[in-house]
Amino acid sequence: MLGQDLREDLARLAESVLALKPLMAGLVGPVRVVPLARESALSSGDWSAGRRNRLNWLLDSVADGVGARELSVAYDADFDDLPVFERVISRWLALADWMGRVEQISAGDAEEVRRVVGGVRAESFESCAQQTTVASFDGIPLNMYAAGEGDEAVVLVSACGMPAALAESWIRFLATDRRVLTWESRGLFGAGDDDGDYAMDVGAQVADLYAVLDHDRVRTAHLIGLCGGAVIALAAAAEHPDRVTSLSLWHGAYGFADDAPTTPHQEGLIELMTAAAGSRAVARSLHTGFCQIGLTDTPDEVAHLVLYPYATPELFYRYCRLNTGITSTDVAQYLGRVRQPALVVTSQDDTIAHPDGSRRIAERLRNGVLRVEAHGDHISLFSAEPLVRMAEDFIARHPAGPASAGVGTAPAEQQPGRTT
Repeated sequence: MLGQDLREDLARLAESVLALKPLMAGLVGPVRVVPLARESALSSGDWSAGRRNRLNWLLDSVADGVGARELSVAYDADFDDLPVFERVISRWLALADWMGRVEQISAGDAEEVRRVVGGVRAESFESCAQQTTVASFDGIPLNMYAAGEGDEAVVLVSACGMPAALAESWIRFLATDRRVLTWESRGLFGAGDDDGDYAMDVGAQVADLYAVLDHDRVRTAHLIGLCGGAVIALAAAAEHPDRVTSLSLWHGAYGFADDAPTTPHQEGLIELMTAAAGSRAVARSLHTGFCQIGLTDTPDEVAHLVLYPYATPELFYRYCRLNTGITSTDVAQYLGRVRQPALVVTSQDDTIAHPDGSRRIAERLRNGVLRVEAHGDHISLFSAEPLVRMAEDFIARHPAGPASAGVGTAPAEQQPGRTT
């Protein structure tokens, strides 16, 4: 029987592998990892044949238990020689921490290992939020996630191209007494081997939002737009105001035809992504450089999620097309048509999306309220509990009327098309 400390270590390993599932699913070919210590970027210890066999068995058992793809431990490889994403995975797993423990566990403990890993999966995001495949207006499959129950519905429009799990803290908090829906961007998740040459503009992504609402038989909902998702939420509120109760926009990166306020980070990113969106050949040529920058600039605790759309040149190409569809859109066209209560949130020191873009949005919205925090950006947004509570308080102050959720699909005349 495994001791309590070993069971806790095993649970942490299962949580780590589970968190890596989206990134690993996006990678092509075998995924190698070097056994690192948690506090070091170097592999350590004497991995005897016996230790290697036991760690291999344990890692295979955990991956199988959480439904992740198989990992290959490269005991003799140099960490610096690994591709970017295998370095991210190696750091996250910190398998060298098992060197002194792995001999305490064996195939004879298989049933107990299954129970521990199964318990972790039962408490995970994928158990909290039920995943369904939804066909959008043009037949493109979307990974939709639904959590919680209640008389009101909330649609979380997350950052473009990011795994849904990045917004897990938002979904769990809001789903305590409401129905919460979200989805993952078209073409980057679950699209199979299609050619990827379909619509990726804001209009298509707005239609995706309403495909999610209709699939869950929701008439009206509160929209929460995070980062690039703020533009999609804003457009959705303008196009079908009868189906949006309130709107909150968080650290949005907004494009304006008349001299859009941008940070140096935005300017450089928009220029490079516009080039990469032009062709797969250009995307391939820029891909490695983007990966290196992303690995350097992204905190380890979210790198396995934030770097997903960079996993392959093809994903990167599609990601750039989605993003340039957002950044090239003049959001001024929507502002006069948005009459719902709207909360616009930014910070004084957001160096990624210029705070003046949010200020301009709030000033032009009929019922817009601006909130400027002292600190915050696209990364901290996903883990800052006070912000989630702020969102919940705003929703509570603007309750939906009766028959807001769970009462059947929208009538035919309300079925949305694409934003123009």
